[in-house]
Amino acid sequence: MSLDRAACNATHFFVTGGNYDPSEVHIFFRSTHTETHNTQTMALKRIQKELKDLERDPPSSCSAGPVGDDMFHWTATIMGPEDSPYSGGVFFLNIHFPADYPFKPPKVNYTTKVYHPNINKNGSICLDILKDQWSPALTISRVLLSISSLLTDPNPDDPLDPEIAHIYKTNRAKFESTAREWTTKYAL
Repeated sequence: MSLDRAACNATHFFVTGGNYDPSEVHIFFRSTHTETHNTQTMALKRIQKELKDLERDPPSSCSAGPVGDDMFHWTATIMGPEDSPYSGGVFFLNIHFPADYPFKPPKVNYTTKVYHPNINKNGSICLDILKDQWSPALTISRVLLSISSLLTDPNPDDPLDPEIAHIYKTNRAKFESTAREWTTKYAL
């Protein structure tokens, strides 16, 4: 008996409380495997469509594409908006699409250091559409535009870095000066 089959048998035995029928385990394993494969195939088709759309009509000041042949892992760039302390900077991001995309949001994080109340030191981004406000109707293009907009319009009331949020609220000049310094140091 293969290890996979044995694991399924053990799982079925546990779930059914000991009533074991090998034919049911095989059906359970096959249907679960088929559902996972179909979900990944659907996600891949959606990701490929979004890539074609990005190539045909790229959003302003953003770009993105797969890392090598891995369609589920992309890199992206966002140009710092002119009307922000991030102006002139080029910011890099990693994008990881889940196997059940677009039903679950992509995982997006900055690889460039950014001084911002909604971006932490690990590059994680606090943005509602990457969490509880995700919708399958959203695209990676829309996500990148929203992340770019966050650079000009931070949300200090929902921060990932409370210290930076406090500075943003109480000393805007200091916040903008530090954000420009970080942009010069890390994004030029």
